[in-house]
Amino acid sequence: MLRYPIGLQDFKGLREDGYVYIDKTKHIYDLLQGKYYFFSRPRRFGKSLLLSTLNYIFEGKKELFKDLWIENNIEWKKHPIIRLDFSAMNYRDLGLYESIFRRLRDIAKKNNLPIEDDSLKDFFEKLIIEMSKTEKVVILIDEYDKPIIDYLEPEQIPTAKEHRDIMKNFYGVLKNLDGHIRFLFITGVSKFSKVSIFSDLNHLLDITIHPKFGTLVGYTQSEVEHYFGEKIKEIATNQGLSYEELLLKIKEWYNGYSWLAEKVYNPFSVLCYLSSESLRNYWFETGTPTFLVKIINKDFQYNFENIKADDRILSNFLLDDIQALPLLFQTGYLTIQTHRERTYSLAYPNLEVKYSLIEHLLGEHTQLYSVNAVASDLRDAFEQHDFELFQEQINVLFSKIPYQIFDANQEKYYHAVIFLIFQLLGYYVENEVSTSKGRIDSVVFSKTNIYVLEFKINNSAESAISQIKEKEYYKKYLDKNKPIFLVGISLKNKEVEAILVEKFV
Repeated sequence: MLRYPIGLQDFKGLREDGYVYIDKTKHIYDLLQGKYYFFSRPRRFGKSLLLSTLNYIFEGKKELFKDLWIENNIEWKKHPIIRLDFSAMNYRDLGLYESIFRRLRDIAKKNNLPIEDDSLKDFFEKLIIEMSKTEKVVILIDEYDKPIIDYLEPEQIPTAKEHRDIMKNFYGVLKNLDGHIRFLFITGVSKFSKVSIFSDLNHLLDITIHPKFGTLVGYTQSEVEHYFGEKIKEIATNQGLSYEELLLKIKEWYNGYSWLAEKVYNPFSVLCYLSSESLRNYWFETGTPTFLVKIINKDFQYNFENIKADDRILSNFLLDDIQALPLLFQTGYLTIQTHRERTYSLAYPNLEVKYSLIEHLLGEHTQLYSVNAVASDLRDAFEQHDFELFQEQINVLFSKIPYQIFDANQEKYYHAVIFLIFQLLGYYVENEVSTSKGRIDSVVFSKTNIYVLEFKINNSAESAISQIKEKEYYKKYLDKNKPIFLVGISLKNKEVEAILVEKFV
C-alpha cells in the first residue's frame, strides 16, 4: 500500500518511513553541475522537499538514496551546510534581523564555532569563512521572500520594505565569498525583490523559467502514471470509469503548470486526491492571500484567459506598485500556455485553480460564500434557455452585494458579477471585445452556441438588442458555424430588470 507524503518536507523521514518519492535526482544532478541558483515556484509545490534532498546529498547520506538515479552517479562527499528556512523563523515576534541572527548563532553553536560579532552581516561572513576551512560551504535558503509577502497589505508595506533592506544587506555578504562557497540555492514564491535584494549576486542563475529545470518540482504525466497508475486504476474501477477517463479528469483538475517545459501536476493536489479519491479543490484551500483578491478586485479585471505578457512584466513585482499579473503568475494562479521568443500567453493552469479563484472572487463581491448550489441552478437554466429563472438566480447574487460598495461602482459590479458567473458555469467568456463598429460588452461560448451580450444600465433590454444589431456585433462570429444568440440585459437598482434573447437568423 502506497503511503502519500502529504505535507512532508523532510527527505530523510520520507525515505525511512516508506513514503512514495518521485525520483527527481537526475534533475538534481544537473543542478549540481552549477553553483548559484534562484528558483521560484508556487506554494505547496515541493520546494522545501527539494532543499531537504539537496541537504542530505551534501551531507553525504548515500544510504538514503538507495535505488534512486543519483545513487551511483556522484562522488559522495560531506560539506558544511548553512540552511535557512524563513517560513520557520519567528520574525513576527522577534523581528527579522534578530530571527536571522538567532538562526546563524544556532548553526555556529552546532559547529562549535565561537564567533562573536554585533553585526548580522559580519557574523554571516565569519560563519561562512570558518565553516569552509575544510570543505567549501553549501548555503540553502528556503522561502526567502516570506518576510515580505506576509506584509503586502497597504498599511504593512513599510514593514515589507524594511525587511527587504535587511535581506539586501544580509545577502550582500555573499558577493566576495565565492572562494568559500560550493553551492548556493535560494527558493521563494515571488521574484519581486530579485533585483533589489540580490543586486550584488549578478552570477545568480534564475532557473524559474528554464526548459531544463521546468519539471524539477511537480509531477509529469509519465511520473503520475508510473508511480500512481495502479492506484488510479483501482479508483476508476470503484467509480465505474475507465482508467483513461479518470486519468483525463485528474489531468483537467490538477495538471497544466508550465515553465517552458512539459506541463506538470500540482503534487500536493495529486497526493490529496489519491488519498481522498475525490476530485475537489485542495491547493487553493491551503491559503489564498487576501491582498491578492484585493488587487484583482480593485481593477475589476477578471479575464485571465490568453493574456499576453513579456518576461519583464512577469518578474516586475515592485513593493511600490504591486500589479495583479506578475503576482498571479508567480503565485501559481496563472501559468504559461504558449510562448514565442520573449512573449508569453498566460491562462489558468487547470480547473482546480480556475473554479476556486472565480468562486472566491464572486464570493468577495456578493458576500455569498457557497455559490456552487446557485451555480448549478444557473447552469441548468441557461442551458435550457430558461432566462426568467436565470434572471432570478443572478438577482439572488446581486442582492448580497453591500449597497454602499455597489453604489460607487455600479457598472463595474454588474459586469464583474455576470462575467464571473459565466466563467464559474464553465463557459469561455470574452469581455469588451473590439469590433470595427464598437465594443461588445461580453461574448459567451458554450459547446453548441455563441451568445453576444450587451448590458444597459437604467435602459431597456430592447435598446441593448438594437445596439447589437446596429453595430453588427454578431458578424465577428459568423464563421464559427454555431447558432448565435443576441442577448440584451437591462440593469437597474442592483437587479437584472430584464433579459431579452433573440436568435440571429
